[in-house]
Amino acid sequence: MKYKFMTALFLFIAWNGAAFAQGSVYNVKRSGATGGGQISDTKAINRTIDSAAANGGGQVYFPAGNYLSGSIHLKSNISLYLEQGATIIATDQSPASEYDAAEQTVNMTYQDYGHSHFHDALIWGENLHDVSILGRGMIWGKGLLHDYEKGSPVANKSLVLYKCRNVIIKDVTFKHAGWFAILATGVDNLTIDNVKMDTNRDGMDIDCCRNVHISNCSVNSPWDDGICLKSSFALGFARATENVTITNCGVSGFDEGSFLAGTYTTADSNAYRTGRIKFGTESNGGFINVAISNCTFDHCQGLALETEDGALLQDVTISNITMRHIVSAPIFMRLGARMRGPQGTPIGELRRVSINNVRVYDSNPRFGCIITGIPGHYIQDIDLNNIRIYYNGDGTAEQATKTVPELEKNYPEPSMFGTMPSYGFYIRHVDGIKLRDVEVSHLNTDARPAFIFDDVKGVDMHNVRGQVAKGVDQVKRINSN
Repeated sequence: MKYKFMTALFLFIAWNGAAFAQGSVYNVKRSGATGGGQISDTKAINRTIDSAAANGGGQVYFPAGNYLSGSIHLKSNISLYLEQGATIIATDQSPASEYDAAEQTVNMTYQDYGHSHFHDALIWGENLHDVSILGRGMIWGKGLLHDYEKGSPVANKSLVLYKCRNVIIKDVTFKHAGWFAILATGVDNLTIDNVKMDTNRDGMDIDCCRNVHISNCSVNSPWDDGICLKSSFALGFARATENVTITNCGVSGFDEGSFLAGTYTTADSNAYRTGRIKFGTESNGGFINVAISNCTFDHCQGLALETEDGALLQDVTISNITMRHIVSAPIFMRLGARMRGPQGTPIGELRRVSINNVRVYDSNPRFGCIITGIPGHYIQDIDLNNIRIYYNGDGTAEQATKTVPELEKNYPEPSMFGTMPSYGFYIRHVDGIKLRDVEVSHLNTDARPAFIFDDVKGVDMHNVRGQVAKGVDQVKRINSN
């Protein structure tokens, strides 16, 4: 009798537990979404989210289907779960009422339009906590614009999170995602894992965020940056992006669509092939305590660490990086003075950066690696270790005589200076740099020196080698020691 009672009690608890679990899953089709891809499911999706939020939260479930939608409003304690075969498709911009208009924000002066508005998106949330986007389905920004049109209410972002905390984005795929696939601004405790992106502008922009972990992601973005850390003035004050790890990720610049298709083509001669990991250019608040490891770059630009608007970029470790077919500088560090921020903001600092265990093959011969501050403002305490780079070569003796302009206020890009006078490393306005086991070579003969140090204090080199043509100096020093 006792055994029967315990069995009945167990079944009662199990049944009620299952009923409760079922009750916390809200199927969008039960709220009227068709998933047929022909008519708008916007209202049904938002109705489902509202219902879940009213009951304390839960999972908003998208079974397989094509869900044509305008702006979807996230809520706290909600997860969107996209089943395999489920696709949320951004409807076109007619009627414009399908999307929320760009809102009036605290500041629209010191950063790009896309970083100044957050409601003009396919999916967005503001001042939320405990939010997840999960599942093996897809978010397709088909109807989104890649930029903006003044005076018109247009949507140009796939997923936006503004001033949120405790966010997980896992397993989903982003396709043709507009200006940003993911824009996270002022988000704390953010995890992005096993996400694939094949898009027409930025992959993920992590702006003014703290405690961020990005792992196992693949980002193909030929026209813009792949994984980009920023620290804009979009919150109305300067706030650092800090405590960030990026690991086991790949960035690339293959033709859009060819990554998800598995063809990996580079037939589009107009593609800019950006696709990199970058800090900046929005750089008001700073980049602090960042670790990047075990990442690959393919048919794209290299690492870019930039502070232009008064930010402190410091305490960064980058390790175990492989690159091939790199279209600009494999390593680009720039301390500049664009100073897009409140009047009186001092020029920033770039210091305490370690880059080690890097392999690069087939890199653009024009640029080499560039590490440069500006007169009176030195990049400080840089450590380069175990780096091997194969450049294409073909540089000329005439290029080797070039004087590199300062361009203190220019938008920072490796191409900003044109073809460099050295093919391996051009290092200028730096105080304290160590090079250990660094080797550069060219696949074709190059008439430029391997290394140029210009206004560099405290150069410490050990086992540094640079292939040079006959009669060309391996290292050229200008006012350096």
